[in-house]
Amino acid sequence: PATWSDAQVTFAWIGHATVLINFFGVKILTDPVFFPRIGIRLPGFTIGPKRLIAPALQFHELPNIDLILLSHAHFDHLDVRTLRCFGKSTTVITARATRDLLRHTRFRDVTELDWGEAKTLKTATGRINIGALPVNHWGARKRRDTYRGYNGYLLERKGRRIIFAGDTAMTNSFAEIRRHGAIDVAIMSIGAYNPWIQSHCSPEQAVEMANAAGAHFIVPVHHQTFRLSFEPFREPIERFEAALRKTPERIALREIGETFVLPL
Repeated sequence: PATWSDAQVTFAWIGHATVLINFFGVKILTDPVFFPRIGIRLPGFTIGPKRLIAPALQFHELPNIDLILLSHAHFDHLDVRTLRCFGKSTTVITARATRDLLRHTRFRDVTELDWGEAKTLKTATGRINIGALPVNHWGARKRRDTYRGYNGYLLERKGRRIIFAGDTAMTNSFAEIRRHGAIDVAIMSIGAYNPWIQSHCSPEQAVEMANAAGAHFIVPVHHQTFRLSFEPFREPIERFEAALRKTPERIALREIGETFVLPL
C-alpha cells in the first residue's frame, strides 16, 4: 500500500469481506477482521470459527485509514477486537442500530445509515459520498437483536462508483443503482450459500446482481477465509470463474493478497 498512487483506484483483498481501497487518496477498509478467530469473545479466547488463511496484511502494515465501512453486525463482519485497534481519527459508517457495538472503541465519528441515506465525508484528499443500499440479509448479532440493520454501500468520488455489497441473498435492488450510471467495481460476497442460500447468494447470483448494477469489474470476497458453510473450499471461486468464462477480464482478483488497479 505504501507504493499505491493517490491518482488511482486500487483494491487489495485482505481476506473474507475485508478489502483495502485507495479511492483517489481516500483510504477505505471494509468489514475489517484481522484476528485468527471470530465469534464470542471470552477472557483469553474466542469461541467461533478459526481463520484458514492469514490476512494478506497485518494490522501494523495498514496505511492510515480514513473510512471504515461496516455492513452489518455479524461476528465475521463487525469484529470488535479488530475495531478496538484503530485510533480516533478514522470515520466509521455502519448499519442502523449498530453504533452501540462500538462503545468500547476509540472512534469519535460514527454514522449509522439506513437504506437510502447518504453521507458526504470530507478528507484531506477531497470528498467522498457514501450511500446505504438495500440488500437481502439479516442483522442480528445474537438471537434477540433482530432490530439491527444490514447494508450494502455505494461509494462515489471523482465520477467513479464502487459497490460494497456486504452480505446479501439474491435481490433485485442492484438494478436500481444502474439508473444513475454504471458501476466501476462491485465487491460481491460469493460464499456461504450452502445451505444459507436464503441469506447468502451463490457465485452465479453474485455475478447476476453485479451485472444488474452495470459493474465493469467484480471483486469476489467472502470465501476461502472461514469455514461458515458446507460448500467445498474452492467451489465458490471456481463457480464464479465459470459464470464469467466469456468475460474473464472482468474478474478483478481471485486470491487473498491480490491487488487490482482500476483502468482509468
